[in-house]
Amino acid sequence: MHRQIRSLLEAGHEITYVAPFTDCNVTPDPRIRPIDVPRAVGRRRRRALKAARKALKRGVEGADLLIVHDIELLFRLPRRRPATVWDVHEDTAAALEAKPYLPEYLRRILPSLVRRIEARAERRLHLILAEEAYQERFAQTHPVVLNTTYVPPRLPSPAGQNRVVYVGHLSQARGAIELIELARRLVPHGIRLDLIGAADAEIRPLLRDAQREGLLDWYGYVPNKHALRMAEKAIAGLSLLHDVPNYRQSMPTKVIEYMARGIPVITTPLPTAASMIDRAHCGTVVPFGDVDATLQAVLALRDDPEEASAMGARGYAEALSHYNWPDHSGAFVGRLEEWATASAAPARAHRRALVV
Repeated sequence: MHRQIRSLLEAGHEITYVAPFTDCNVTPDPRIRPIDVPRAVGRRRRRALKAARKALKRGVEGADLLIVHDIELLFRLPRRRPATVWDVHEDTAAALEAKPYLPEYLRRILPSLVRRIEARAERRLHLILAEEAYQERFAQTHPVVLNTTYVPPRLPSPAGQNRVVYVGHLSQARGAIELIELARRLVPHGIRLDLIGAADAEIRPLLRDAQREGLLDWYGYVPNKHALRMAEKAIAGLSLLHDVPNYRQSMPTKVIEYMARGIPVITTPLPTAASMIDRAHCGTVVPFGDVDATLQAVLALRDDPEEASAMGARGYAEALSHYNWPDHSGAFVGRLEEWATASAAPARAHRRALVV
């Protein structure tokens, strides 16, 4: 919504957006045509996917392009549809390891099925990849549209002294247990932990208990642009992802978002994130699962505000130079326009309404 759809709207295109607005407590942008569907959660997905099939069938009427972002929707595509793009934004087979609601036997057999689905999709659809490394999974070369962000035109104010922040979905594989324990250890130092994002079902009770105990503030889902504004002036932005296959090839978007807001980053040593931090000198890399090391990294930043500000400034400069979404959006919009124009009926080729 905040990158792709915004850029398409600014380019003059009509957008129909199928998403769980009500379940996420989100008011749709007045410039789009929204189609509300239930949210798929854990194993409770059948109702949401059935509704998605109907929504897609309704939404593609008169559209010149359909964009889907979830592999499950590839099974729900309307038979009669315009040119269709699958935006590949994760290593789906590897991601299965981080889904605790899946039984063990499914985690063993599903990866091979996913690879066959990906190969079939490559033959029938247009593909956009969110990471260069995803090219290895496919026989052909596909356009790469990185998960960048909007970087403010000016460096935000330097950090304060009493708050650290995490922005993003909360799950065990994303370090939620370590975040809660970190919050407990930060209390004696007068530092609060702000968690901004929705959480998996098994993590929610732990977060609610920690909040009742006064250890942290959990805000739940907040639209991205507001969440990043809330994150500003934190001592550090945390990315404590575990060493699971789906994360090894990817740059965590939250790392770039922290940098764009001038926030020093504390990350686990996933290759892409650690390489970024080392290159830009904009944060600290801590071992996987090491809450003590994370605590010491936070305290070091708190106790040396001059170096923390310098880290934030270096991260901001790196984000502005290489990861500012407006610098990449033109290529993204242009590619979609090519695909839409190539498949549109001549009588309405100028319209190119898009369904996401």
